[in-house]
Amino acid sequence: MLEYRDVYAGGRLLPSASPDVITVANPATEEIVGAAPAASGHDVDIVVGAARQAFDRGPWPGASQADRAAAMDRLAAALQDRAPDTARLVTAEMGMPIAASRLHNGEVPVTILRYYATLARALQPEEIRAAVNFRGHTIVRHEPVGVAAVIAPWNYPLALTFSQLAPALAAGCTVVLKPAAQTCLSAYILAEAFEAADFPPGVFNLVTGGNEVAELLARHPGVDKVSFAGPASVGRRIAVACGETFKSVNLEMGGKAAAIVLDDADLAAASVALGRLAFANCGQTCFAASRVLAPKGRYDDVVGGLVEQAAAEVAGDPMAAETSLGPLVSPRRRAGVESYVAASTGEGARVAVGGRRPAAPVRGYYYEPTVLAGDVGGVGGEVFGPVVTVIPYAHESEAVAVANEAGPGLAGTVWTSDPDHGVDIARRIHVGTFGVNLYVPDLGSPWGGKASGQGSTYGPECLGAYLRPKSVFLPEPAPA
Repeated sequence: MLEYRDVYAGGRLLPSASPDVITVANPATEEIVGAAPAASGHDVDIVVGAARQAFDRGPWPGASQADRAAAMDRLAAALQDRAPDTARLVTAEMGMPIAASRLHNGEVPVTILRYYATLARALQPEEIRAAVNFRGHTIVRHEPVGVAAVIAPWNYPLALTFSQLAPALAAGCTVVLKPAAQTCLSAYILAEAFEAADFPPGVFNLVTGGNEVAELLARHPGVDKVSFAGPASVGRRIAVACGETFKSVNLEMGGKAAAIVLDDADLAAASVALGRLAFANCGQTCFAASRVLAPKGRYDDVVGGLVEQAAAEVAGDPMAAETSLGPLVSPRRRAGVESYVAASTGEGARVAVGGRRPAAPVRGYYYEPTVLAGDVGGVGGEVFGPVVTVIPYAHESEAVAVANEAGPGLAGTVWTSDPDHGVDIARRIHVGTFGVNLYVPDLGSPWGGKASGQGSTYGPECLGAYLRPKSVFLPEPAPA
């Protein structure tokens, strides 16, 4: 069992001032994996103070773009060396099948770091503009915003940590990471990697705890920017805390994606892809295809195709290579999924497959992949579990309206043999990201939703979120 009693600040582990701990249970076995501090306000002051000193007096904010990029490449290599251990630990913490964990917690963070290292090399910190209001010019500088608090979620912990941490580093910010309580143990591997990559002390700092620690960071006067990914109930409190001190904040608070299957879609291919989008990571994905809109003439075929995909899922030990469906992260999460299914059937939905806990394995927070048939418009909220509802529609305009009227607008898809028509559908759907015959978030493009938060993840846009413009006005020299 892993036991930590420290925060990481200024390049070293320091004993936490809190006597309280977070215990992390393996959701597949229900056994304790380890423990970490439930940090105190004093701990928050220590880690923020270290990040503040490193930003105000350390070399990182003033380092050249080339030096920052080189350090990020070293960090990528250090993470790659630790990727097998990281993947196994995250699987033990939250139940992601090991094959997926190797990708999302091993490979993807390395890819993100290298992408932003490339952007860091190309970043132009200054540009010159001709003045409009006086005779002279303006130097527009792009400077790091300061100390960034990254509050990460548990469902894709390393990938989503680095989706904000990497652009913050590329901009020249110093960082305090607050991982989710469920995946706090794996965050200590990052401290090892930063040391191995020879980062200046205080550039990366780590504090563990629950939602109270997240709010303390958001309110702390030493923090200049906050990024948060997680449930909307917590995100709203983070937004309010940031608003009180006028901090910049990036928020990503989930989704309830709709997939529109058109009459001309290749149902065999669409079913396979939609099954993956619905059931991957046990449905604990913010862009999961939780609502599939099917034309009435092909409705039974769409339901049947998804039932086949549910039956093809292999539930079991997430450490086993053949497992595709692990447990839900906690008994509370499973209870939430059960409540959602009960509410849906109460609204008239039919359980086509699943809808219960499996007979085996006996231990662990497992739930069968579930396909619900029928319109459950009265059931709100994000299911965040392996449940997909197939909703019939009569006309394309009806499908577009249903896709637009519910959900926070993070993601959507359309499935059609006519990609041009698919793009036309994309223009009519009010979401931040949309796929035509696929859905794969693109690291080089902005990612976010109309009502699932604010700000963008990925792309140059996310790097820009960690930069602050400064204008320096210069008159023309006086004539001799």
